[in-house]
Amino acid sequence: MATAFRFIHELYAIDYFAHMNAKKVCVIGAGPSGITAAKNLLDEGLEVVVYDLGQEVGGNWVFSDKVGHSSVFETTHIISSRTLSQYDDFPMPSSYPDYPSHRHLAQYFQSYARTFNLYPHIQFNTRVKQCERLNDGRWKVVTECNEKEHQEIVDALAVCNGHHWQPRMPSYPGTFNGEFIHSHEVKRFARFANKRVLVIGGGNSACDVAVESSRVAASVDLSWRRGYWVAPKFMMGKPADVFSTKIHWLPRALWQRVSALSLFIRNGKNSDYGLPNPAGPLGSHHPTINEDLFYTIRHGRIHPRSDIASLDGDSVVYKDGSREAYDVIVACTGYVIAHPFFDASLIDYSEGEVPLWLRMMHPEMHNLYFIGLFQPLGCIWPGAELQSKIMARELAGKWTRPSNMRERIEREMRHPDFHQINTPRHTITVDYHRFRKRLLEHLPKEYVRPALATAH
Repeated sequence: MATAFRFIHELYAIDYFAHMNAKKVCVIGAGPSGITAAKNLLDEGLEVVVYDLGQEVGGNWVFSDKVGHSSVFETTHIISSRTLSQYDDFPMPSSYPDYPSHRHLAQYFQSYARTFNLYPHIQFNTRVKQCERLNDGRWKVVTECNEKEHQEIVDALAVCNGHHWQPRMPSYPGTFNGEFIHSHEVKRFARFANKRVLVIGGGNSACDVAVESSRVAASVDLSWRRGYWVAPKFMMGKPADVFSTKIHWLPRALWQRVSALSLFIRNGKNSDYGLPNPAGPLGSHHPTINEDLFYTIRHGRIHPRSDIASLDGDSVVYKDGSREAYDVIVACTGYVIAHPFFDASLIDYSEGEVPLWLRMMHPEMHNLYFIGLFQPLGCIWPGAELQSKIMARELAGKWTRPSNMRERIEREMRHPDFHQINTPRHTITVDYHRFRKRLLEHLPKEYVRPALATAH
């Protein structure tokens, strides 16, 4: 089956002569967004070099015990279904479960890279130190590998370094004498054996850490400062995102009410479990997808706590006046959007809104693209694949961006898919289906091919 995919891939490639005269593009990162960027650039006959700090394609989905390496937990499964988490050009094997594990996903991304012959274009164990824009508009890229620096001049940049690697740590009055870590450092849950653990946060990582550590810890508390929408992985026997797709055609306000009602019927209210109820409608923040949280709370293995007021030695003082002693605090408080290879005066999206059209294009630097710098209510990679196709077509001279870029960016920021709470995490949110539709408006129909097979 891999041979068939290669044949189809070659049908869409550009001839050798065009390739020889192609622009050179640097792709930063070989995660799910980086490899689809590389694949689609190569499809258009462009010269591609990919730099990645790791040793294998797959980004966060390549599990590693190494501290500092951005990877998922040992027990992680994807929270969007296989059906809505695959590249258009490369369906997941039919043998994969509805919610593949990190092992399945690493195999999938590596199979993608092999099938489309991406490995010869990737340089691993390489850090991108600096990207400097030259007077002629091209980019000087400075990299480091094995303590040796290398410089290269490229015509365009595709930034695919992800936004889940630089931890955002919370700050509280007082000091804590125990271990205070970010979920970024958590790889295996045996580290919490027989310890008193406090988990801060209500997102997907927080609830996963709380549930998994509760299997081995002496005790686990979970502190929320606000309410979260918590959704199961299955509704009426179908993956929750597939179920939601069937009613996505409803007007947004009605969709929110119907979805909220279905969650109430399934779970009841958060307050029934000792947790705060969400203050806004479904979609006002990223929902948490977790089958086990409420079950584990009701079985007495996780104890809900209010927001933190201060730290005091080995204890935490809560805003409701209670206090408790802990050995470990795990902050599951999100990540900073960081591009350390750019001078901050040129690019800095660490705070505030991210002013990019289609979540990828800079209003002035037309040879700079950010692929995968968005957070859908769903999976990132299918959208990143479509972004990559648009980028590749523009660089190949087959598509021209609109002239009123700033106006379009302002319009996108004024009319988001969801009106969400004002936190750093919610600056790049899109609706999976609406965003996909917007991207497809800029692609010929034949560029998004139907699933050609269900296995490879």
